[in-house]
Amino acid sequence: MALKLMYITNKPEIAQIAESSGVDRIFVDMEYIGKAERQGGLDSVQNHHTVEDVRTMKQAVESAEVLVRVNPIHEATDEYTSSKQEIDDVIQAGADIIMLPYITSVSQAEDFLSYVGGRAKTMLLIETPQSAEALDEILELDGINEIYIGLNDLSLGYHKKFMFELLADGTVENLCLKCKLKGIPYGFGGVASLGKGMLPSEYIIREHYRLGSTCAILSRSFCNV
Repeated sequence: MALKLMYITNKPEIAQIAESSGVDRIFVDMEYIGKAERQGGLDSVQNHHTVEDVRTMKQAVESAEVLVRVNPIHEATDEYTSSKQEIDDVIQAGADIIMLPYITSVSQAEDFLSYVGGRAKTMLLIETPQSAEALDEILELDGINEIYIGLNDLSLGYHKKFMFELLADGTVENLCLKCKLKGIPYGFGGVASLGKGMLPSEYIIREHYRLGSTCAILSRSFCNV
């Protein structure tokens, strides 16, 4: 099965170029709560996309799906709305797929699936040791459409020096196998353009093929805006 390719942007012109180049999913990244603190020092991008960006991307593309990463499960504060309200808002704006990041308990995954309530496809981002170690129990929940394994945060959680250690030590392979046995599609990490990346992207693409991955995020190297 060909990889479904995902590209993060909130710019309509970039989304249209990506779609015309074969990208399957335009990725709107609304996650920011707690992200700067846990990824401090990493060369990772913290996007601050909005519900309005979801609406704009939905109007900008024709066939590509709009995937939205919301914030981790949280209650309302003076600074932001609750998870339930955030999910309601992105569904109303046209999200086709909603991704839940930084899961630390089975109950958080259960709450998320309940909040979505079948109104959009769901993708759980496994990027904490807690979610990785509870994956068997998580996979028993109803309403999961896809699983994605996030190497940045998961490598931090396991105190790795290099995020691709998780591919070398069998961690990713074990998680993929659990998803495969349940018949739930899965993907992991990111893919740089050919010849680029911390490891040559050709090596990472081979691992996607070997492990039966069905989707991948395209890195910034594909479109240096």
